Amino acid sequence: MDLQVNGPKVFFELPFDLPDSAIFTMKNLITQTTVSIAAVTVILIALALIVSRKITKRPGKLQVVAEKLVSMLYGLVEDTMGKHNLKFAPYIGTIFLSSIIGTLIGTTQLFRSTTADLSVTAAWAIVTTGMVWYNNIKNFGFGTWLKGFTEPIVVMTPMNIVSEIANPVSMAFRHFGNVAGGSVLTALIYGALSAASSLLFSWLPGALSQIPFLAAGIPAFLSIYFDLFSGFVQALVFSLLTMIYVGGACPPPEELPVKKNEKQ
Repeated sequence: MDLQVNGPKVFFELPFDLPDSAIFTMKNLITQTTVSIAAVTVILIALALIVSRKITKRPGKLQVVAEKLVSMLYGLVEDTMGKHNLKFAPYIGTIFLSSIIGTLIGTTQLFRSTTADLSVTAAWAIVTTGMVWYNNIKNFGFGTWLKGFTEPIVVMTPMNIVSEIANPVSMAFRHFGNVAGGSVLTALIYGALSAASSLLFSWLPGALSQIPFLAAGIPAFLSIYFDLFSGFVQALVFSLLTMIYVGGACPPPEELPVKKNEKQ
């Protein structure tokens, strides 16, 4: 059995160099993930245009479904983060839909799942962490934010710093690991069943001996779990963690420091 599990393929290299930043070096490579991200973006824009094209006072079936989903999103954000944080609902919805479509797009065999690339989930986790830090500093002050690393006692400072860094790392690796691991496990099982099928049915004449009878239906069944169920769960978990972390940095106005309330 010759089975290989590789990362995203490189389609081509741009004829010009991308500018480097002080943090990381940009690569001028167009990979499967790059194309998949572009496809997901086009799909999301197309869905938005289709749904919003004909908005009427007497909505049709599509508009009713869209309004129901939007209401559910805002209800979830309000229940998790509070009514004062409804402004984050579009961001949460974008992350959730990008994750779902990015995972499902891998089932087409034309694209690679965007969430099976660590750089994608890491980017989402970094953006979320940036929002958490920004709102903590904005709402409580830079000094209070730094002081929080020394609580409950000063000796806990290193552990608090590690914990703060571990949050985005765990978010990124959890989502990436489940999707990528599912793809690898599916490939391994399919390869093993194909090899067993060739061995057991080697007595059949001609091309019939090469048909993977034992693997029939297995990829589809595994896809239902890893791509649909697990993909949905991971998108929901990532979105919930985002709401919890950002919501913790944006408490209700009455819980903000006195000076902050006086300015308002």
